[in-house]
Amino acid sequence: MLIDAKLTISTILRTFSRPIAVTWLLTLVETALTAFIPLLIGFAIDGLLDRDPTALLQLSIIMLVLIIVGVIRRIYDTRTYGTINVKLCQELASRSLNKPVSILSARLDMSRELIHFLEHEVPELVDSSVQLVISVIILYIFHPMLAYAALIAAVVMILFYGLFHKRFYNLNAALNRQKERQVEFLTTKKPRYIFSHFKKLRSTEVKISDTESYVYGGIFTVLLGFIVFNLWYATTTIEISTGTIFSIVSYSWEFVGSFLILPTTLQSWSRLSEIIERINHVDD
Repeated sequence: MLIDAKLTISTILRTFSRPIAVTWLLTLVETALTAFIPLLIGFAIDGLLDRDPTALLQLSIIMLVLIIVGVIRRIYDTRTYGTINVKLCQELASRSLNKPVSILSARLDMSRELIHFLEHEVPELVDSSVQLVISVIILYIFHPMLAYAALIAAVVMILFYGLFHKRFYNLNAALNRQKERQVEFLTTKKPRYIFSHFKKLRSTEVKISDTESYVYGGIFTVLLGFIVFNLWYATTTIEISTGTIFSIVSYSWEFVGSFLILPTTLQSWSRLSEIIERINHVDD
């Protein structure tokens, strides 16, 4: 139950464990099917070159199942998380009736970010995590060096993000403090105060965006080096077919795409950590 409990991600997961478990199960199935598509495409290429359509038929069946599962998951997710969001906002509002309208309005908006994280970013994180694991395993099967390159790139990128985590947290704290005062400034109906408020919001948002850009640039540079190395190594060291080369390049790129989700998710978690702390301080 949400009543009298600290409003956190873990509390939401415990309270609504069954419907969320269904959404995560559907996400895992969809992700697992998606992860094997590049491998099946590689098999289909080799099969068609040998005039054997069997692998192409298997690929078509898997893609059809993937579409069906994806549609069902999205329909179910919208209803599940919509219900959770209503109950969370109801509980937060009941705890914050003594707050100024400005703070209450801002915190209700902030609480919705917890549900947005569960509905959109957790599935992306699950998807990228499964893709990462499968990509590394399949690259290892093709040649261990390809997988080692992926793991080295992963460690470097995580360490790089760690340098910016504290800055993300502090910037999001500043942004949320300013948002809590928005209604206060609007009710003054004084253009000078309103302009100053939105100017401060813009300044903080620009700082957050700039930091995200630096992190993205650094991480993508590492991933670019990884892609170039794997492509060079696969074509100069390993004796493989055209379809296998396609699969190696595809899974190397899948690894890149999946890992690019990580900085976004970690930045979101930095923001949520500050929001969770803020909405649970009912006496502030």
